[in-house]
Amino acid sequence: MSCIGRFAPSPTGPLHFGSLLAALASYLDMRSRNGEWLLRIEDLDPPREQPGAADSILHTLDAFGLHWDGPVVYQSKRLKCYQDALELLLDQGAAYRCSCSRKQLRARGVTGLYDGHCRRHPPSASASCAVRVIHPQAEQQFHDRIQGSRTYNWQNERGDFVVFRRDGLFAYQLAVVVDDAAAGVTDILRGSDLIDETPHQIALQALLGYSTPQYAHIPVITNPAGQKLSKQNLAPAIDPGQRQQLLLRALSLLGQKPPADLATASRDELLSWAITHWNITAVPGTLSLCEPET
Repeated sequence: MSCIGRFAPSPTGPLHFGSLLAALASYLDMRSRNGEWLLRIEDLDPPREQPGAADSILHTLDAFGLHWDGPVVYQSKRLKCYQDALELLLDQGAAYRCSCSRKQLRARGVTGLYDGHCRRHPPSASASCAVRVIHPQAEQQFHDRIQGSRTYNWQNERGDFVVFRRDGLFAYQLAVVVDDAAAGVTDILRGSDLIDETPHQIALQALLGYSTPQYAHIPVITNPAGQKLSKQNLAPAIDPGQRQQLLLRALSLLGQKPPADLATASRDELLSWAITHWNITAVPGTLSLCEPET
């Protein structure tokens, strides 16, 4: 079976270097195996979206030579699919309504995993509610192609997680699982900031009858202050005019060791070398890498 990967940015701003690193790694992992590489725009949170960001992302990927297969998928066009999956989870008793606000959680001293209050004390039918999925396993393990074996322990209801928000928006966890299954995604390579979401997604895949892809999480890049490069931390947009330099920098951070004679290579020559020589075992098996500011 052909392998299928994807890159799935949120249109909350232009691509920054951390996003380029994830896109490039995913692209190379698929192209080196003659697989497909899909593009999905995760536009499920309108208040956080920036006008024009989706088009900017597409243009930037194209300028860097990271050409995707097939049409771009927009999550905002797939709400019916998420609603069907949500109803299935509720009908099979795998999910429950939760009326807990952040203020209520703080008052009960809940600062991390959910305490299961609404599972034990169902809210009234008229209450404004999120929907949580019951985490079906006390212990979970999965193997990450970069980070190795990962083990998670859930006690009582503390693994229960939100798939539909109180503000009426579908949560990332549900949408990403439904979309990956619909596209036949076999391999997910992304930043390590999402690694702890993986056990929830694996649980959802089992509940919805989907197969589980292979996972790989590259280290996220942090600034000298230890902050992950992100739009929230005002990471600058990448400049397509510096694409050769940025691609070389990304390849080096991914442990791929491009030779010195590639310093004057064209974009397409760089990508051709990178596809031929891609070695996922050379990617640093750490959750983050600090790079000095340039």
